[in-house]
Amino acid sequence: MLKLVDSWVWDSWYAFDGEMHHAFYLKASRALGDVNRRHRHPFIGHAVSKDLTHWTVVQDAIAIGDVPAWDSWTTWTGSVVRGHDGKWWMFYTGTSRADSGEEQRVGAATSDDLMNWTKVGTNPLTEADPRWYEMLDFAKWHDQAWRDPWVFEHDGTWHMLVTARGITGQKYGRGVAGHAISKDLKNWELLPPLTETESGFGQMEVIQVCEIDGTPTMLWCCGPKELTSEMREKFPHGGMFSTTGESLLGPFDPNQAVWFPHETLYAARAVKHEGQWYLIGFIHGPDHDFGGYLCDPIPIRNNGKGVIPA
Repeated sequence: MLKLVDSWVWDSWYAFDGEMHHAFYLKASRALGDVNRRHRHPFIGHAVSKDLTHWTVVQDAIAIGDVPAWDSWTTWTGSVVRGHDGKWWMFYTGTSRADSGEEQRVGAATSDDLMNWTKVGTNPLTEADPRWYEMLDFAKWHDQAWRDPWVFEHDGTWHMLVTARGITGQKYGRGVAGHAISKDLKNWELLPPLTETESGFGQMEVIQVCEIDGTPTMLWCCGPKELTSEMREKFPHGGMFSTTGESLLGPFDPNQAVWFPHETLYAARAVKHEGQWYLIGFIHGPDHDFGGYLCDPIPIRNNGKGVIPA
């Protein structure tokens, strides 16, 4: 478990350096008083562990930029990969004070040691493209979703999946996995969504794609208030979902989602340790009494349709 005395902890993402697991996570001071204020006052924290259970907190990884930077208001959820040259890349979400934090974009920082990070340039690397993705329109949604980048390599190409919204379908069915590709991790080409609209989800948060027990698997989370009425009837608590595909690029159909049987686990990541897969996420969120800590690793397996407890 990772629970801090002075800060709330929520979304997290992980890297393994061959010896230690590194957890990067959103944190905000408990001195804010109101837990709902945490979203506009986060830092990206960092802790290390040999067993995914006992964590040692180290220096924070990323802080907001100075105005007028694209990440001058918040630095939110991301992922870490290692490039072919050995350099680590952290892709993360940023929002700016220039647009009141309503438009989300993705940028990156790099590191040689996973401890000291340098931001890549002064501009974001990807943002929503109106050809395929819903732009800011408060009549349709409460923000311009383009966040939680999950980056992975497949067949010699880097792929980025993001929490995004399509441009067709009903309000609570437009959640999609936004998609971009790159050869060098810095220059990205935007593509149509990897998943179809009419997903049954208003948004697919904290998307992850990986092979679990040999099966290509997509995981994501969604709160109960952001499901279609049909999905809400099936999954009244919201939470963690997964589905499987033929490859790491799917096709993935969120309408075939398998719900992970935990009523308060949210934004969990699948992490592998000594051959066993686990889920680690924060407890009580997003619509319950907020816990503000990361759970102990939960053993999981893939039943061919999605992720279930081991």
